[in-house]
Amino acid sequence: MFAASFAVLKPNRILQGQAKSMLESLPGASGWGLLLLLLFIILIALIRVPAWSRLVGAVAALAALVFAIGFAAGALTPPGNSYARVSPAAGFWVLVFAFALLAADAITRLQPPPWMRLLFLGVFALLVWGIFASDLWAGLSIMKEYAGRSEVFWSEAGKHVTLAIGSLLSACLVGLPLGIFCHRVPSIRATVLNTLNLIQTIPSIALFGILIGPLAWIATNIPGAAAMGIRGIGTAPAFVALFLYSLLPIVANTVVGLAGVPREANDAARGIGMTDRQRLIQVELPLAMPVILTGIRIVLVQNIGLATIAALIGGGGFGVFVFQGIGQTAMDLVLLGAVPTVALAFASAVILDALIQMSSAVPQRATSA
Repeated sequence: MFAASFAVLKPNRILQGQAKSMLESLPGASGWGLLLLLLFIILIALIRVPAWSRLVGAVAALAALVFAIGFAAGALTPPGNSYARVSPAAGFWVLVFAFALLAADAITRLQPPPWMRLLFLGVFALLVWGIFASDLWAGLSIMKEYAGRSEVFWSEAGKHVTLAIGSLLSACLVGLPLGIFCHRVPSIRATVLNTLNLIQTIPSIALFGILIGPLAWIATNIPGAAAMGIRGIGTAPAFVALFLYSLLPIVANTVVGLAGVPREANDAARGIGMTDRQRLIQVELPLAMPVILTGIRIVLVQNIGLATIAALIGGGGFGVFVFQGIGQTAMDLVLLGAVPTVALAFASAVILDALIQMSSAVPQRATSA
């Protein structure tokens, strides 16, 4: 891990570069200082110490790596050379991944309440914002790619979020009532779930392609459809595909969640004179909410990843940078699209995990009361 390359110095954004070790990337004693710090934190992690100590050590290691790679970019770039590029290498990413796992393990052992998880996420977001605001990484190749595309980046970010969250909200509007209906009418449950499962088995790029023809026909033959943004390529087929992919987890989890509501709770609700509608809203849905939110979490993380492929049919999103980078063999441009996609999926998972835990606690308190 420590013997692997820490940074790569390239003549320009496309050509292959020369790998540099940690000691070669950081001038003077700074390389040895970072190496000793990381070894010390690893030693702490291997012995029996409180989870808080592990968390503090992991955060310190991650902060040191962040500062070190930014410092290495300035140290390795030749003076006056505007073409040379410095990128994090495999060793850097392996170290970041290892210490991120150590931090995640420490947080899991601490078993923090949901509000504390959200606090950790907020602090992390502020630290990331501070890195960009301070120009600490300004010398890195990925930030130079961003500097030349900042306006386009935020425009595509908006499209990516719109595709992922918009399709999720639409699927919730359709999937929740459909799941309730399947729970109430068992005879159609298998047919609906099997149909949605069949859609789920279609590869994403194939489903995008299948939708191009029908949507192009609608845009051509139905007045006003094109003005509403419905076209054979672009956002419309990507949105519809993500919507279709979202239905199965939401419908299935709604059915499972409602089926898991204790019979005693329904009997008690009937005993006090609640109607079917009142039981559904006040008893069944609150008790089923943790399972339903789990399905929504799966869908959101899935859609954030799948929205990347929408760029292949003109749907925009972070996939624009990924596929442009692949076409130009510019890996830092690929990272400009991939890194925010991963970060967005991670943040969404943390937020929804906290909501699931909070929603699970409400029925427990109500039951105990």
